Amino acid sequence: MATDIPHTTLPEVLSRTVAAFPAQEAYVGPGERVTWAELAEHARRTAAALHAAGVRKGDHVGVMLGNGATWIETFVGAAWLGAVTVPVNTRFKADELQYCLRQADVRLLVVADQFLGIDFIDLLRTAEPAIDATLPGQALPKLGRVVVVGTGPVPAGCQPHADFLAAGQPVPAAQVDACAAALTEDDVLLIQYTSGTTSFPKGVMLSHANMLRDAQAAAQRMGVRPDDRYFSIRPFFHVAGSTLSILVSVSTGCCLLSLPRFDVAENLAVLERERCTLISGNDTIFLMLMGHPDFDPDKLHLRGGWAAAGPEVMEQIYRRMRVPGLCNAYGQSEASPNVLLSAHDDPLPLRISGFGHPHPGTEVRLADADTDAVCAPGVPGEIQVRGWNVMRGYYNMPEATAKAFSADGWLKTGDLGEMDGEGRVRMLSRLKDLYRVGGENVAPAEVEEVLHAHPAVRQAQVVGVPDARLGEVTGAFVLLKDGHHTDSDALITWCRSRMANFKVPKYLAIIDTFEHIGMTGSAKVQKNKLREHARQLWLGEPTETP
Repeated sequence: MATDIPHTTLPEVLSRTVAAFPAQEAYVGPGERVTWAELAEHARRTAAALHAAGVRKGDHVGVMLGNGATWIETFVGAAWLGAVTVPVNTRFKADELQYCLRQADVRLLVVADQFLGIDFIDLLRTAEPAIDATLPGQALPKLGRVVVVGTGPVPAGCQPHADFLAAGQPVPAAQVDACAAALTEDDVLLIQYTSGTTSFPKGVMLSHANMLRDAQAAAQRMGVRPDDRYFSIRPFFHVAGSTLSILVSVSTGCCLLSLPRFDVAENLAVLERERCTLISGNDTIFLMLMGHPDFDPDKLHLRGGWAAAGPEVMEQIYRRMRVPGLCNAYGQSEASPNVLLSAHDDPLPLRISGFGHPHPGTEVRLADADTDAVCAPGVPGEIQVRGWNVMRGYYNMPEATAKAFSADGWLKTGDLGEMDGEGRVRMLSRLKDLYRVGGENVAPAEVEEVLHAHPAVRQAQVVGVPDARLGEVTGAFVLLKDGHHTDSDALITWCRSRMANFKVPKYLAIIDTFEHIGMTGSAKVQKNKLREHARQLWLGEPTETP
């Protein structure tokens, strides 16, 4: 029941967890093992340092770090003061970084000096040259302080992380705690920049109540226990990392385990070595884990978690990975992010098929995407959401915020869904990913599901490709499992016997990786980049130039 969810503010929830499990591990990463008592101590130390740096309630603190304890401590420390965390995507280029920091009015940035071979200081220097002299500068006039995490040289206008923490030591603990006591659950906790297909993403404002209620409701559906060891490779700069990883752990006391980068062999090693019981990820992540030579289900101890995946992949996770209580999840940043989640003890066919109920206190309806008229029973429509998980709007974008909602106040997700007779809903496809072949709508997931059922296929991604006669046709990119062999003609024949002719791929390429085409930090293939690559490969269109 909704009344059983003890949502308050992040400092309050953390304090309850620390009181219950002070010596229990809270976070484990490469070279890091942090207990709940230590995490709270480090977060309050960070809060004091932020306060000494002039950060106050409502100020925006940027975090550009890989997954690790410092990310979590900075997030919680900012929340302790009532400041708003702005997660910065570690894959941003200089223009994207500058846009994010400027549009979000970031006043202080905590940044790694290096990450995954990328010189973040050089990247930041391109966005704001004043880091080599005195901040703020002209390019980012609101950015008054940059704190650098790492062992490399620190620009003259920036501050080493150790010095930043030391400067907070004189701040009285009572002053920091008074800031936390003044918070309300309706205060904004985080601004999440969406990783959509547009050049410049929008900043989704999420409150303490948005994120904590979503984390707690999801944890109830998953059946999370304090003794669970929850492995999540989701980047903390996405809400699947902040809400459904960090805050699920903070809310339940379970230990969160993660890595700064998605390395399949190391992922499998952590799952085995740390005896992880819960896992999360999208279809790409699970397919890569199961397709790796080191994959051995006998070495795993997983009992549950969640996946954003279609029925064929869900079946494989259950059957091959042997995860009996896996839930199927659907959501988006604007809804904190989880909208629909099956329960760990739901009948297996429901979990595999992707049907889930909205959380108590929230509502989901299916409507015509153009008119917002509610669809008749049995008719697919746009998934629209109303309730406590819906964002407070896009930061400083009133027009975009207005467009995100129907006239009667429902969040328009842009996703196509269907509802069963008991009110459960599942997503069918992104509406923007639908393509029309000779007047017939085709959802990429339909074709991907058929290809995923082929014994040689590890992963498939499908897009619409322009066609002079039919408008669009199906194009498919396929990764094969190690040790398996087939060709494009055989896979097209496989599809032809299992789907309507208009859905069958006209083009199909067997590839080695999606990395050169475009993947997000959360291991999602970017469909917009895939469509561009398809036009170049099969239609001979030139590469787009910036």
